[in-house]
Amino acid sequence: MKAGIHPENYRLVAFKDMSNEDVFLTKSTVNTKETLEVEGVEYPLIKLEISRTSHPFYTGKTKLVDTAGRIDKFKNKYSKFKKEE
Repeated sequence: MKAGIHPENYRLVAFKDMSNEDVFLTKSTVNTKETLEVEGVEYPLIKLEISRTSHPFYTGKTKLVDTAGRIDKFKNKYSKFKKEE
């Protein structure tokens, strides 16, 4: 390994899957301001939308994604900014 190019600040970080509330700990250098207490110890927190515990490839279950609902929400939210001709 080349000396002086690898980060020195590895520490345990809690990663939380927001779709199923699963939490796992691993070492990382990622920066965050949020924290989470796991078994009485406070760790920096990174929120994930999908992880190995919720991804269809790993779970073997398909997940319906409501893209039409997302588009409608977006249009409704930003319709007030629409330019009038």
